[in-house]
Amino acid sequence: MSTPINPYRGFRFPAAIINEAVWLYHCFSLSLREVELILAARGIEVSYETIRDWGLRFGRDFADTLRRRRPRPGDKWFFDEVFIRIRGKQHYLWRAIDQDGVVLDILVQSRRNTKAAKRFFRELLKGLRYAPRVLVTDKLKSYAAAKKDLKLGSEHRQSRYLNNACEVSHQPTRRRERHMKRFKSAQHAPRFLSIHSAIHNHFQLHRHLISATEYRTTRARAFTIWREVTGLALTP
Repeated sequence: MSTPINPYRGFRFPAAIINEAVWLYHCFSLSLREVELILAARGIEVSYETIRDWGLRFGRDFADTLRRRRPRPGDKWFFDEVFIRIRGKQHYLWRAIDQDGVVLDILVQSRRNTKAAKRFFRELLKGLRYAPRVLVTDKLKSYAAAKKDLKLGSEHRQSRYLNNACEVSHQPTRRRERHMKRFKSAQHAPRFLSIHSAIHNHFQLHRHLISATEYRTTRARAFTIWREVTGLALTP
């Protein structure tokens, strides 16, 4: 029986500290320097640059594994796009979630026309490999045109307010954008947001919809999965 590869091998800090730093940075609206301060209060001297490197090195693997482990998303998908500024130029962040609030995918593009909508649909469908029963969007005509071109048989509901759930899901991104004083490049934004969306979403448990007992059980399960995903369950 082969021994699993330890991803933390060769690092000066133990897995628990690296994991804590990545978790703090992506689960809460904290800057790199604020995470550095929290760790310093616990007697851990590590620079914010090191924390950034940990986030890039380990965050992608954590996020990808969380996506693979999540249950099959719901059959009702909500879409929305918001503008973000990158080096003074306007871009659009496209986002899709299901009816349970699970972030399905994000994509940063410089346009929000039919071509951009088709690209987002293709990326989303390629990753999930099935089409939804219902698409819910605002009244942007690009969605309808892209759906027609791709010959999607899903029911399409267009309304100014029906996709409010997806609009709300942009809020963590806006908070991160303010903390980071905007994204540095068109490559940096999707790379960071794909990591942040998966990790942050994993711990968003909709506490207002469930009882305290259910919440504690769900939270415990989320932490168990997190320890397995990050390899902490295998480290001594």
